[in-house]
Amino acid sequence: MIKMMLSRVWWSRLQAMTWKELLQLLRDPILLVFVIYAFTADIYNAASGVSFQLNNAALVLFDLDRSAASRELAGRFMPPEFKWLGGITHNEQGQALLDDGKAMAVLDIPPGFGAKLARGEQQSVQLQIDASNSVQGFLASVDATQIIARYGLEQMATRLGAESGGVAGAPPAIDNATRVWFNPNQNDAWFMGISELLNVVTLFSMLLPAAAMVREKERGTIEQLLVSPLSPLQIMMPKIIAMVAVILGGIALGLFGILIPVFSIPVVGSLLVFFAVSTLYVSTLAGIGILIATVTNNMAQAGMMVILILAPMMFLSGAWTPPEAMPVVMRLGMYVSPLYYYINASYGILMKGAGLMVLWPMLVGIIVIGMMVSTVTILKFKKQFG
Repeated sequence: MIKMMLSRVWWSRLQAMTWKELLQLLRDPILLVFVIYAFTADIYNAASGVSFQLNNAALVLFDLDRSAASRELAGRFMPPEFKWLGGITHNEQGQALLDDGKAMAVLDIPPGFGAKLARGEQQSVQLQIDASNSVQGFLASVDATQIIARYGLEQMATRLGAESGGVAGAPPAIDNATRVWFNPNQNDAWFMGISELLNVVTLFSMLLPAAAMVREKERGTIEQLLVSPLSPLQIMMPKIIAMVAVILGGIALGLFGILIPVFSIPVVGSLLVFFAVSTLYVSTLAGIGILIATVTNNMAQAGMMVILILAPMMFLSGAWTPPEAMPVVMRLGMYVSPLYYYINASYGILMKGAGLMVLWPMLVGIIVIGMMVSTVTILKFKKQFG
């Protein structure tokens, strides 16, 4: 009976403290607006404004041949990948446009291009590309190579047909049938929208618990809590529970308010599993946030610590750089980033419909990191406030 009464008291205190944390967040309008903005407008901007496809790359033509063949080749550089700025008469003009950033590429067709092709001679063209933006420069190079190679193959096939009097069979070819799974239209908004949602979750999972604890230090209320009948665990746990609830609400807002209705992102898997994995992940990072609060004394220090941890966590997540492309040391460091496991699990659930039988390695990774973080956080918290 006594144990039951003590248990009820313990849970009532936990409930009251959790409600107190939620009220404190509601009374902080700046932080509250920041949270709402991040889970709505920020996700919308990332999904609608970032593209990994080549689009409207400014191109100028330096045509020294002015033949039907050169015009046909130039005409194949079409929107939406390329945007023509016009022609130039001197090579220095193209160099100046590249230097000033007004053009991304200069297509240089040499004199005699069409005549040499008609005689069956090998011919080449030059494409100068501004690769200061390495991603866009690489995409421009790949697209231009495909356009020129296709044009060359068509010219060769036409000449072979003419030489044989048009009676020979078609030249051998490989039928390349490509099937794109999970994002068949290769819509960047699907990837960028989900990626930004996960990044925002990662940021606030550490920032909000750290801010809640540091606020107690700055206002001097932590001493009042320490002399109350509350245990250190009853002081720490409500902050984690309240902020986990707020972030799960933010995930629901971003998912059902922005990603699904605006960008038509398909949710193939179970939303229940997704929110369960998100709860586990947010709880893990909330422990890191409380740990940050134990070693900082104000919001500025806590914010800097969050950024210090967030930056390598994002770079080691595998979202921007494939793990196979990373150096061995960085690849090993990736396995201690909880965001790596969360990204794989989230994309697996939302876009691939993966279940727990497939996702269990990701869950084990989050759980192991969470247990380690929780152990260190509880020991540090009890040492400082116990």
